[in-house]
Amino acid sequence: MDAFYSDHYVLPLPTGHRFPMAKYRMLRDRVAAELPQVQMREAPRASDGELALAHHPAYIRAMADGSIQQLQPAAMREIGFPWSEAMVERSRRSAGATVAAVRAAMASGVAANMAGGTHHAMADKGGGFCVFNDAAVAARVAQAEWGRTHRQPLQVAVVDLDVHQGNGTAHIFQNDASVFTLSLHGDKNFPFCKEASDLDVALPDGCGDDAYMEALETALDHLAQRFAPGLVIYLAGADPFEGDRLGRLKLTFDGLQARDRRVFDWAWQRRVPLAFAMAGGYGVRIEETVQVQMNTYTVALDYAKRYAQPGR
Repeated sequence: MDAFYSDHYVLPLPTGHRFPMAKYRMLRDRVAAELPQVQMREAPRASDGELALAHHPAYIRAMADGSIQQLQPAAMREIGFPWSEAMVERSRRSAGATVAAVRAAMASGVAANMAGGTHHAMADKGGGFCVFNDAAVAARVAQAEWGRTHRQPLQVAVVDLDVHQGNGTAHIFQNDASVFTLSLHGDKNFPFCKEASDLDVALPDGCGDDAYMEALETALDHLAQRFAPGLVIYLAGADPFEGDRLGRLKLTFDGLQARDRRVFDWAWQRRVPLAFAMAGGYGVRIEETVQVQMNTYTVALDYAKRYAQPGR
């Protein structure tokens, strides 16, 4: 299974900044040590043309040259990162990692971005630690490449199980019938002004394993009734975990692993390729966030083996 990393592009953040940048390198180190079946590859850089499939060119230019700081200072505050060339490069690489993961998944069944899940970024602005929307860019790139050799458009399902609603993804695809956006998220959590996904499932604070799995099962049933994807992009957020600082839900390690297994199984049953990204994770103990993510990789490897079998 291929996994694409960009953790060596590090944002220079002020002392005390609450974004846990170290989790990405910690995840790569653990995967390298414990899961040798994962082939880790450096993430490519998303081009302006690829980004422009989901984002306005003026926004891409203003972010790339830094003029957004003078033209739209509030936009940088909404993102929550100070502008720097390193921030832009990392954001391009994170988007490029999901593009590469989608390409690999279309070829082999399952692949990963070891970061990504930047689902708060809209076409013309970022937000919530998200600069470019990697899932949206990757979905549009996959559709464009598919369209060169197929008459029918590639149908893409974005299954977003970050604890925060994927408002940016929902906004980008709100008038696009070829992409189905599904979001299970905390009802009272960020963003407080939510967009309309194709299917939103808002969960109460304190939601635990059993209630979550029941909601997920119902959501996947609705997805199956309404849409037949040729590709799944899965945002495997670690922030529904009970030890997350920002999550407000109460899923255990076992509950989150059962969640991952159900999503992978749903795609496998339909023989649909699946690319996944790590999305949010803000554990009180960063090691617990990384453990949630490691569990996702363990599940993913099980399904990668199934896809690799002859006659899959």
